[in-house]
Amino acid sequence: PTGVSFLVPAPRLSSHTAFFSQTSMGHENIWNSHPKKSCKGARQCRVCSNRHGLIRKYGIDCCRRCFREKAVEMGWHKYR
Repeated sequence: PTGVSFLVPAPRLSSHTAFFSQTSMGHENIWNSHPKKSCKGARQCRVCSNRHGLIRKYGIDCCRRCFREKAVEMGWHKYR
């Protein structure tokens, strides 16, 4: 019949082939695959997502560069 499309079933793959085609063990899948909860890799700046120079005191969780930019907005001021 004209104008009617037919669906063709996909070829069947063995379970072994289907497993390895879905989960390739490349670098992207292995890197940072372990969940981080309380180490340095789990913490980052809430403004710029930097992991270096974090100020964690009082729950600030901001890197020192972003803290200097946002300190006045957050209510901090220098005495000297």
